[in-house]
Amino acid sequence: MTTSTDLLVDAFGRIREVVDDVVTGLSPDELSARLDEGANSIGWLVWHLTRIQDDHIAAAAGTEQVWVAEGWSDRFDLPFATDSTGYGHSPEDVAAVRVSAQPLNDYHGAVHDNTVAYVSALTDKDLAQVIDRGWTPPVTLAARLISVIADDLQHAGQAAFLRGILRRR
Repeated sequence: MTTSTDLLVDAFGRIREVVDDVVTGLSPDELSARLDEGANSIGWLVWHLTRIQDDHIAAAAGTEQVWVAEGWSDRFDLPFATDSTGYGHSPEDVAAVRVSAQPLNDYHGAVHDNTVAYVSALTDKDLAQVIDRGWTPPVTLAARLISVIADDLQHAGQAAFLRGILRRR
């Protein structure tokens, strides 16, 4: 019998697969390439989707983000505040994300592992808990996790599309 958490773990696993497929083998220049000055790069998209997942899972679990706890913020050495997730970034901020494929993929892998460990332990009762009353209707943990999955899949798909364009040039 498939449980709610099995479905969530599967969905987060699909994001992990896309990210790995997208970044593996790309150079820092390819990860930073943008279709125009206002567009996002693969590196920024993957960094951002990973930061959002890390941020939202840590908030839900009441734990420190992997970004800080495992020193990824220091390793990436980006010109942003430690709590930056990319939300509201300008085109100049996007251009400032210069990364290499392996650390980017490794950070996403660490966040994925943390996510799966957290989600695997949830019950349907946990998923029904309201975690944010600032919305109408109030947001349950299940709705927040689905929101993260939807956002991550969109950004991963954008990154995959960009990789296809870059590799065809």
